[in-house]
Amino acid sequence: MKFLITGGAGFIGSHIVDELLFLGEEIIVIDNFNTYYDPKIKWVNISNAQKNPDFKLFEGDILDKKLLDEIFSSFNIDILIHLAAQAGVRGSIKNPELYTEVNVMGTLNLLEMCKKYKIKKMIFGSSSSIYGNTPVPFNENNIVDKPISPYAATKKAAELLCYTYHHLYKIPVICLRFFTVYGPRQRPEMAIYKFTKLINNNEPLPIYGDGNSSRDYTYITDILDGIKSAIKKDLDFEIINLGSSDPIKLIDLVNLIQQKMDKKANLMFLPPQSGDVERTYADISKAERLLGYSPKVDIKDGIEKFVNWYLNQYS
Repeated sequence: MKFLITGGAGFIGSHIVDELLFLGEEIIVIDNFNTYYDPKIKWVNISNAQKNPDFKLFEGDILDKKLLDEIFSSFNIDILIHLAAQAGVRGSIKNPELYTEVNVMGTLNLLEMCKKYKIKKMIFGSSSSIYGNTPVPFNENNIVDKPISPYAATKKAAELLCYTYHHLYKIPVICLRFFTVYGPRQRPEMAIYKFTKLINNNEPLPIYGDGNSSRDYTYITDILDGIKSAIKKDLDFEIINLGSSDPIKLIDLVNLIQQKMDKKANLMFLPPQSGDVERTYADISKAERLLGYSPKVDIKDGIEKFVNWYLNQYS
């Protein structure tokens, strides 16, 4: 099959590119290599893929309708995996216009292409941030009409557009709500990467709040298993959580990283930040039922894997 993967040079995107190339699929990637973090990281992410004759890269933007039409008209694409997004809760508070443009209008542009070129399936990378501060564990049937950041609001808006296009044009869409994905190639501003780097460099490590907030961290290989299962399943429209269903407190996470690095962190406690949810916790029963999803990497093993990768890369 032929896949178009938006954001395919990023963290999750580059991993699914490598997985699908290994399985013998043809991959087309569009990524704009923006400066949200160092673009060199993305080029390293896809360095192996670029050696594969079944890989094609377009350096461009999902807001560029002409480019999208060129790509969709030139390749007989079977499945779209839409992972491109303006990421980050805090950035969305500073620049909500950009987040709305990329995450909402960019998704709309792709749905229009799916309609025009009769794409067989779209998989959309959504986010646990949609749940806000609703009761845990987060279930897909929860009412999520009170997002607490522009980023969360744009992801929810994109899900609504996905459903509308499914309803109107019978496009099969699976929206996967990712819960704090981590692992090799993780974005450098995300907590686990950031904490590991600060501890390694003996720099102060900021803790926003009292350290008792918690997150459901999901290792990258478990997310890849969920995406690959979604590719295979014949579903019309579904919203599905992909998490570990095993949240950990922030302070316990820091302690775990210290243990795995055998180094002490210099903790600096600061006031909580606007837009951050207090806790995330995935109910993954729907993923288990529809996708056969079963996360295999617990947080202790995942942190050990990440720390080993980081030290091999940067020490």
